[in-house]
Amino acid sequence: MHQRRHDIDALRALAFALLILYHWCMLYVGGEDWDWHLKSTYLGDWLQVPMLFVNRWRMDLIFLISGLSVHFLLRDTRPGRFIAQRSWRLLLPLTFGCLVVVPVQPYVQGIAHGAVEPGYLHFLADYFGGRQWPQDAFDGWEHSFTWNHLWYLIYLWCYTMVFAALLPLLRRLPNPFARLRGGWLLVLPALPLVLWTLTLQPLFDETGDLIHDWYRHAIYFTVFLYGWWLGADNDVWDELVRLRRHALASALVLVSAYMAMVFGLSDDLPEWVLVVGRTLRNLYIWMALCAILGWGKACLNRPFRWLAWANEAVYPWYVLHQSLILLLAYWLLPLHLGPVLEPLLVLAGTVAGCALLHEFVIRRVRWLRPCFGLKPVVLPEPERDAGGLLVPGRNA
Repeated sequence: MHQRRHDIDALRALAFALLILYHWCMLYVGGEDWDWHLKSTYLGDWLQVPMLFVNRWRMDLIFLISGLSVHFLLRDTRPGRFIAQRSWRLLLPLTFGCLVVVPVQPYVQGIAHGAVEPGYLHFLADYFGGRQWPQDAFDGWEHSFTWNHLWYLIYLWCYTMVFAALLPLLRRLPNPFARLRGGWLLVLPALPLVLWTLTLQPLFDETGDLIHDWYRHAIYFTVFLYGWWLGADNDVWDELVRLRRHALASALVLVSAYMAMVFGLSDDLPEWVLVVGRTLRNLYIWMALCAILGWGKACLNRPFRWLAWANEAVYPWYVLHQSLILLLAYWLLPLHLGPVLEPLLVLAGTVAGCALLHEFVIRRVRWLRPCFGLKPVVLPEPERDAGGLLVPGRNA
C-alpha cells in the first residue's frame, strides 16, 4: 500500500484556487500588456507587480503537479488502462465545457465589443453554425469557436499521450533528479527552460494555438516530465525540504532583479539585455517551484479536514470559474459600483456560484459528474442475511 502524498493534493487545490484569483484580477490589472476578455473601468497598475510575480510560474506549477499525478496513477494502473482513464477524464470535460460552459464567455465579450447582438440562443446558433464573425469580436473569432481557459485540458491530454508513447524509453533512462543535491538541484533543471526561452520564444507567440504553440509546449512538457521524475525519487523531496529557505530567498532575489529590468528599462533593448532578462525569469521560475514544493512537503503533508472536499471540488470549480467571472462582470460592470464593491461582488459571486453548482447540482447528478471530471458514484453493495436475502430497510 502506497502512502498518499497529502502535500501534492493540497498544492493542486491551492494552485487552482490561485488560478481563480488570478483570472479575477485580470479584470482589474492595468497596463497594455494585460488585455483580457473584459476589463473593468477600475484598473490598477499596481496590480502588475503581484500578477507578474505569480504569472511566471503559475501554469508551470500546475503542469508539474500534473506530472506528479501521472507518476502516482501509474503505480497501480497499467499503461493501456491509464491512457483510457486519462482520455475519458480530460476529453469529456473539455468537450462538455466547450459546448455548455465556455460559450457564455465569447457571448459577453462579443456584446462588450459591439460585435454580437443580445440574445444567447441566437448567438449559440451562430456560434455553433460556423458564422464568420467581425474581426476581434471575441477571442477565437477567426475559428468561430474557442476553448478559452480549458486549453489546459487539451494540452495536458496531448502531453499525456506523448508521455505514454515515450514511457518504455523513459523507464530505461536514469532519473536526472536522482543525484541532484544542493545548488545543482536549484539551478540545473532551470537550464532547459532557459534554452527553450532563448531559442523558441522569439519564434512562437503564446497564442494558445495548440498546433503552433511550440514554445509553451517545450516549457510545459519539460516541467510535466520533471513532475514524473520527482515523483519517482523520495530522497530528492528531503533535499527540497532542506533547501526550501534557500530556494525562497533566491527566488525573491531573482524576481526583484527581473522586475527591476521589466519596469525600469525601456522596450528598445539590445539583445544581450533580453537574454539576461529571460535567463533571470527562468531561474526565478524553477527556484519558485523548488520553494513551493519544499515548503509544501514540510507544511502540507498531512490529512487536513478540508482536503477531501477540495480534491473533489478542484475540477468543477476550474471548469466553471471563468464563465462565472465574465458573466458576473458583464452584469456588474455597467452599474459602476465602485473600485471596492464591484470586485468584491464579482469574487463573492464566483465563489458562491462554483460552490452552489458543485454541491447541489454537479456532485448530485450522476450523469453530470464525469462531465466535470468527477468519478462516478459507487453504490454500496446491498447487505444480505445468512440465507442470501436482502436485508430490509438497509438496502431498499
